[in-house]
Amino acid sequence: MDAPSQLAAAPPGLEATLAALYQKSRGVEFGISAEVFSTILLEIGSKQSPGASATQLRELYLSLRVEELALARACAAGNERAWEAFLTRYREKLYEVAGYIAKESSAARELADSLYADLYGTSLRDGQRVSKLNSYNGRGSLEGWLRTVMAQEYVNRYRRTRRLVSLEEETEEGAQFASKQPESDAAVDPRVEAATDASLAALPAEDRYILAAYFLDDRTLAEIARTLRVHESTISRKLDKLCKSLRKNILGDLRQRGMSRRQAEEALDVDVRDLRLNLRQRLQESRPGAFSEKKAPSDGSG
Repeated sequence: MDAPSQLAAAPPGLEATLAALYQKSRGVEFGISAEVFSTILLEIGSKQSPGASATQLRELYLSLRVEELALARACAAGNERAWEAFLTRYREKLYEVAGYIAKESSAARELADSLYADLYGTSLRDGQRVSKLNSYNGRGSLEGWLRTVMAQEYVNRYRRTRRLVSLEEETEEGAQFASKQPESDAAVDPRVEAATDASLAALPAEDRYILAAYFLDDRTLAEIARTLRVHESTISRKLDKLCKSLRKNILGDLRQRGMSRRQAEEALDVDVRDLRLNLRQRLQESRPGAFSEKKAPSDGSG
């Protein structure tokens, strides 16, 4: 496989650790040499913990998922055996994730297929393959990282195809607006609005900030993660858990307000734009200053 830009020498005292991790990585099965793998680890260390001591670097390296790291980097380099192993482990999972994100089957398959091309590396830059898998650094599972990348790709695709034009711009251009549906057609059960409002109000400030940043302000997972000083995959999992938790809480609230489970689930099948709630106002307290200024650095588990 192609080596990183420059093979780096291991700092004194780390040679044995790097050699042991190379054996654990099984990189030899996918054409990665010990020297190349050591350089990959050293580059990760320089980016994640610049100026760290040998002891600190050893702790970082021992926390990495080196087998998944070796597989990802071998795939990025175009090793066919690695790519076959990758597809065996993750293809079905990726289609499941795509289906969950995109909902509609053809859109889900298109999303997954487009991600495969980015992962495999179908383009070249300065003679080198360009693969998203080169960004995986072994902190957190490869599966979690793939979920994050796919979710971000879906958001990016949506933003590229979405056309936002204000009412004033449309009016200036002489566009005619369709009349609104009768109130009875678009009306939302007030119990849904009350349950939604109560569930949002009960969220901690940080959770409200994440929801507002992602869904209202169109901030990326990476941007939110930098603000909160955590790993990007932590935000991805946090969003997934938040959405599931909110739905569960709202369903429970609707049941308490007299709906059957089926009625509650049907009532939630509503366009959020039909809710007579000021979501931004409900979430506006969620700013970085609303919670601890000093967050612990990411440990890579998230």
